[in-house]
Amino acid sequence: MAENRDKATDQMKIWKENRVSKKQDTLTTAAGVPVGDKLNLQTAGPRGPLLVQDVVFTDEMAHFDRERIPERVVHAKGAGAVGYFEVTHDITRYCKAKVFEYVGKTTPMSVRFSTVAGESGSADTVRDPRGFAVKFYTDEGNWDLTGNNTPIFFIRDALLFPSFIHTQKRNPQTHMKDPDMMWDFMSLRPETLHQLSFMFSDRGLPDGYRHMNGYGSHTFKLINAHGEPIYCKFHYKTDQGIKNLTVEEANRLASTNPDYAIGDLFNAIANGNFPSWTFYIQVMTFEQAEKFQFNPFDLTKIWPHKEYPLIPVGKMVLNRNPVNYFAEVEQMAFDPSNMPPGIEPSPDKMLQGRLFAYPDTHRHRLGANYLHLPVNCPRASVANYQRDGPMCMFDNQGGAPNYYPNSFSAPEILPRSLESKFKVSPDVARYNSADDDNVTQVRNFYTKVLNEEERERLCLNLAGSLKGAQLFIQKRMVESLKAVHPDYGNRVQAFLNKAEAQKGTSVHVYSRPAASAVSKM
Repeated sequence: MAENRDKATDQMKIWKENRVSKKQDTLTTAAGVPVGDKLNLQTAGPRGPLLVQDVVFTDEMAHFDRERIPERVVHAKGAGAVGYFEVTHDITRYCKAKVFEYVGKTTPMSVRFSTVAGESGSADTVRDPRGFAVKFYTDEGNWDLTGNNTPIFFIRDALLFPSFIHTQKRNPQTHMKDPDMMWDFMSLRPETLHQLSFMFSDRGLPDGYRHMNGYGSHTFKLINAHGEPIYCKFHYKTDQGIKNLTVEEANRLASTNPDYAIGDLFNAIANGNFPSWTFYIQVMTFEQAEKFQFNPFDLTKIWPHKEYPLIPVGKMVLNRNPVNYFAEVEQMAFDPSNMPPGIEPSPDKMLQGRLFAYPDTHRHRLGANYLHLPVNCPRASVANYQRDGPMCMFDNQGGAPNYYPNSFSAPEILPRSLESKFKVSPDVARYNSADDDNVTQVRNFYTKVLNEEERERLCLNLAGSLKGAQLFIQKRMVESLKAVHPDYGNRVQAFLNKAEAQKGTSVHVYSRPAASAVSKM
């Protein structure tokens, strides 16, 4: 059986084989002091007690006590890889960012894929959106395009995000996943219908990370060399083709191989089967945005491809596995506010909220100098007036002035990098967007995108999760589905009725609310 082991399973063996010609390292303390014995404590007599002077022990144990950093609140379970982006089509008429400077230009990049709701030790085959975060190390600093495998999201107002995530986590008293929490929120917020329908469709269970698309999801703003702005959405289309798991296969893998997606990506790259994605944009002029039938900055909605076709830009290729997971994946920090000149935020309320939230959480998880970590450090030169802080890893910008303005040839501004001007005139208020047409695009998805078999599986999957919630929540959710299309709500209700009728004849197995479909009806 040993000869059938994959590259991920054989990592230790491969590491040793790659060191055959190298001299074995001398074991040291963290300070580089050689260690003479790593198996036995220094004690007063063979039966102890140990001595405080045993630095080999205290050095090891003190570091061990501090190995863990805070887990990500969302996207905790993930896989990463390194690769490059190559421009294949000219879009300089839309964008002046140097990453798109000319056809053939390549830019190094790192990518992290993830599930959203589960903890770091959870299974990565559960029904859940997948994070699709890309860090481009451009000539003008990092560009972090932090999206998902869906073009939409559950909510459009960032103020709801903490509550939404709480519903995907654990009950504050029982510390268990709670269907009431999830479905109560979803049924009270009908803007979630679009993403829910996508998630409970076949694409809610992607077969690993290589066989799914990626999306920047938000609306962004591109600026060209003439200062002309245009709105934009970013898309990655998998070159491996879309491939999803069946409910049965996903459930089996969740119990037998909970790291399936991580291993699939690692082994593909280790075997030279480098996954790739074709990169596209959609563009919308400011005039078109004014006339668009929906809010063009609404994260719960798409821009129809017939009206705003995909424009090819380039190709993303992943060709190297992380040398060390913690260093290159766990510490990788994405910040949507990292945008080089030529790429700017739109009024998208969710994007605006993330501009603050993401760097804020990184400063909490990793420290004020998280951008000094190699995986996060820009390849472009960094010169500013930030100083000191925990874990400052470089020369702290030496003796350069730490104030601005100054008279001593310290870093100066680059006027051509100034953000574009835009007008803001509306009254400041807390605008309620709860009823901004939450059904039209969902109805199109249900009736025009999905075929009959896919609609049936969607309703079966959704009912399989919804049945765990209280009856009044079920009824409210079904009414929301009927508002999309009567067939949608009626089918889900039929599956709920069937599940209720079988309660006395089947054993109920509890699973994460959004994780699995009905296995036995």
